[in-house]
Amino acid sequence: MSARTLVTLAVIGVAAGTAVFTPRPAAAHPFGDPQTVVVTPDPRRADVVHVKWRVGGPDDLTVLGVSLGLLPADRVRADGTVDYRYDDPGVVGASPAFTGYLLDRITVTGGGRPCTGAVEPIAALALKGATAGFTCPGPVTSVTVAVRTLTDLHPAYRTMATGPAGQRAVYEGANDTHTWSLTGSGPGLGRSALVQIAAVFGALLLTAVAVVFTVKRRAFTVNRRVSA
Repeated sequence: MSARTLVTLAVIGVAAGTAVFTPRPAAAHPFGDPQTVVVTPDPRRADVVHVKWRVGGPDDLTVLGVSLGLLPADRVRADGTVDYRYDDPGVVGASPAFTGYLLDRITVTGGGRPCTGAVEPIAALALKGATAGFTCPGPVTSVTVAVRTLTDLHPAYRTMATGPAGQRAVYEGANDTHTWSLTGSGPGLGRSALVQIAAVFGALLLTAVAVVFTVKRRAFTVNRRVSA
């Protein structure tokens, strides 16, 4: 089965599970939808690269907001559930503490030298994510990007990353750095990345199928009781 087919099935399965079952209160889910990162070169400046980060689930922003002191500590309960509220992404995205966190957990080096990052204005953090522009000491044709977002909250968080010319990578655990070609000549999808991506989306698909099965089983039980 190709990576594209696997991803498609996973997305369909997750969508189906979400449509029929929405847990309340929301629980933080390092094993749920992964974070995403997109690495792109600046079209006008050869010394600038952009990194767009997007959270996997909006309730993860609540957990992050609590850890940064932006939201009350009791919003994350002792049993691990999260009291997510719709204005949480706005509170987190508007804070300098969040932009500082993003630049601390996402770093870029070009030619072995650090690139200076600046977070662009944020709107709709949960839906659109946040983008940081990194200015390197000189023109670069490849950069090494480190992504460590949310792994300080739970080591199981993963990040699915894409780059120019179809390049792919998975950031997780100790594998928190990856070198990206900005010229479009880099490898598309390495074997190790393919295995990681398959594992991530395979787990999502199994979770979605389990949710759908559980809901249908409960509905069947209720119908039998009503018929009786």
